[in-house]
Parts: sequence; structure tokens; C-alpha cells
Amino acid sequence: MRKKERKLVVTFYTTADAMGMEKLCKEEGLPGRIIPVPRSISAGCGLAWCTELEQKDVIEAGLKRAGIEASAIQECMV
Repeated sequence: MRKKERKLVVTFYTTADAMGMEKLCKEEGLPGRIIPVPRSISAGCGLAWCTELEQKDVIEAGLKRAGIEASAIQECMV
């Protein structure tokens, strides 16, 4: 089992937004991956984007450019 680390977790209202984030990050070479929403967080669609904490500004800028609305962007042990 993986050791839990503090990560940046982006949650979404819809699965389409989560999939849009995955597509955006692949196209732009942004780090991270789709994960199930951690139990300590609640989110509408059940999917989240997980990346390193220092990527917050890059991720927020990408969301804005792509017009993807995040439910929340927060730190979480994953």
C-alpha cells in the first residue's frame, strides 16, 4: 500500500468536468491523475484530480483557460 502524502486535490461537480481536467492535463503536460474522491472530502461526481501541492497555481490557471469549474481545491492526505 502507498504511503499517504499531502497532495492537492481538485474536486468537480460533474464527471464531464473531471474528464475535461484529465484531457486538459494530458494535452498540456500537467502532472497529476484522476482518483476517487477521498473519504475525508465530499464531492458531486466522486472523481478528483490529484497532484503535487506546488502545482496549485498552474492547475488553477489551466482550469480557468479551459472553462472547467472545480467544486473545491484543497490539500488532503492521499
